[in-house]
Amino acid sequence: MKILCISDEVDPLVYSLNAKKRFSDVDLVISSGDLPGRYYEFIISTLNKPLLYVNGNHKGIHKSENCFNRGLMDDGSDDYFGECIDGKVIYLKKFDLIVAGIGGSMRYNTGPDQYSEKAQRRRIARMAPTLLYNKLAHGRFVDIAVTHAAPLGINDGDDICHRGFECFNRFMELYKPTCLLHGHMHLPDMNKRPVTEAANGTKVINVYKSYIMEINR
Repeated sequence: MKILCISDEVDPLVYSLNAKKRFSDVDLVISSGDLPGRYYEFIISTLNKPLLYVNGNHKGIHKSENCFNRGLMDDGSDDYFGECIDGKVIYLKKFDLIVAGIGGSMRYNTGPDQYSEKAQRRRIARMAPTLLYNKLAHGRFVDIAVTHAAPLGINDGDDICHRGFECFNRFMELYKPTCLLHGHMHLPDMNKRPVTEAANGTKVINVYKSYIMEINR
């Protein structure tokens, strides 16, 4: 199956009249956050595919320098199009795919969707029963982890806002997702997209703007 992954900035290749043709073979859309709800609406109405998303750390105030983003400013409401999987583990029977969502960034001020390491660890702990059930029912805990921030020490930044979460590393060690998709880290050079293999073998991918991922089934 083929997944269109998006995050942080509106991509003119996606928000275009040619999107339906360009992404006709996409089965699913996954967002790592910080995108306007109307962008999600455009993607779903154009591609007619399911869209899953987690919250970023600029909910309701995200802006873009991209001219394609004019008129797409989020109004701050939760009336997005798509399914929010933040703090959830879901099984997509159609694709035989298990996806876990862990949104937000490291806490750096009083804004929304920001967490301390301890708070994010508690959120993951609440997902444990479903992950364990998946192991019993499907033979694996999870296939794809979708986060906004990166894991600590992998594709993350030095400042507190962009520092990754150590508990994401622990999540990968315990539950062994095939890949972890994150945003939050802008890429000045799209030809140098980080696709980093964690110690347990999970591929950690910065999906900034857009990224096509293929999964063999």
